Amino acid sequence: MILALSLSLLVGVPAPPAGLQNAKAATRAVAPGRLAAEVKALVASPGPRWIGYSQPVIEGKHRMCCFNSLSDSKRRGKDRYCCGGCHLERDSSFTIGGDEDRPVALEGSPGLVVLLRSESGRIGKVRAFDDECGLDAGGLPFTWLSDVRPEESIALLGSIVREMDDARREDGAGSALAAVALTAHPSADALLESFLARGQPRELRKKAAFWTGNSRGRRGFEVLRDVVPKDPDEDFRRDGTFALSQSPVAEALDLLVSMAKSDPDGEVRGQALFWLAQKAGDRAVKAIENALEDDPEEEVKKKAVFALSQLPQDEAVPQLIRVARTNRNAEVRKQAIFWLGQTRDPRALAYIEEILDR
Repeated sequence: MILALSLSLLVGVPAPPAGLQNAKAATRAVAPGRLAAEVKALVASPGPRWIGYSQPVIEGKHRMCCFNSLSDSKRRGKDRYCCGGCHLERDSSFTIGGDEDRPVALEGSPGLVVLLRSESGRIGKVRAFDDECGLDAGGLPFTWLSDVRPEESIALLGSIVREMDDARREDGAGSALAAVALTAHPSADALLESFLARGQPRELRKKAAFWTGNSRGRRGFEVLRDVVPKDPDEDFRRDGTFALSQSPVAEALDLLVSMAKSDPDGEVRGQALFWLAQKAGDRAVKAIENALEDDPEEEVKKKAVFALSQLPQDEAVPQLIRVARTNRNAEVRKQAIFWLGQTRDPRALAYIEEILDR
C-alpha cells in the first residue's frame, strides 16, 4: 500500500481509499468533461464492478458508514476505520449523522467517497461514504477515478437519479440524492431545487426535500421555506414538516410552529406538532398547548396529545396530567390518560390510581 501511494503521488493520480480491501483495484485519471464518458465505458464492460471517486464534503462533522463491522478492523484496532467499515456486496444497515468525536480532517482530505455499482450495462447502486470508512469490495473489480470535478459528479448523479426514479427504483434514487446533498458545490443546490419543483414525481420531491433540509444549511432552509408551506400537495407538505425538522437553521422551528398553527390541512398540522415535539423546548410546548386549546379539529388535538407524549419524560408527564385534568374535550382527556399509562412514570401511575379511586 505504501508503494502504491508513493507511485500515485509521483504521477499525480491519487490512489484508492486507504481502507479499501478485497478488491481488484485499478486507478485512472479523468480529463475535464470526461466523467460521464468514462463511467459509461466502465458500465459497459462485462460483469459487476464498483466505480469510485472522491468529492469535497459539505461543512460539518459527518460520518457516513455502516453499523456492521469488518472483522479485519478489529484486528487492526478500532481507530483504523471510522465505523468498522462496510461490506459493499452485502445488504447492511447504514448510518449518517453528526459526530462530535471525529477528529478534524487532514488538509486536502476531500471527505466524501462516491461509489457506483454497475452490472448488466447499468448502474444498480449508488453509495456515499466517509473517506475514513473501511470498504470491502467483495472481490470485485474496483476502478478508482481521480480528478473528478464536482460539477461533473453532480450532473452524473442527477442523470442517475432520473433514471432510477423513472424505473421506480426509489431506494437507488435516494442514495444518489444523498451523494448529491453531501457534495460541497453550488451545483448540488441547483439540482436538489430542480427535483423539488412542482411537476416532479411526489416521492422524488419528498426525498429531495429531506436532503435539502438535512444537508444544505441556510440555503437549504431558504429553499424549503419558499416551497413547503405554499405547496398545494398536502401529502408533500406533511413530509415537508419532517424535512424542516432536519434543518439546523433556527428559523426552521418558527416555520414549523407556523405550519402547526395555520396549515389548512389537519394532517399537516398534526405532523408539524409531532416534529416540534422532537425538538422540545419552550416554543415547541407552547405550540402544542395552543393546538390543544384552539385547533378546530379533534383529530389534531389528539395528535397534539401524542406530541406531548414525545417530549422528554420530565416535561411530558406533568403536561399530560394537566391535559387529563383540565382539557374541555373528553376524547382529548382520554388520550392524555392513555399516553400517561404508557410512560410507566410513578407520577402518571399515581394520577391514574387517583382517577380509579374516585
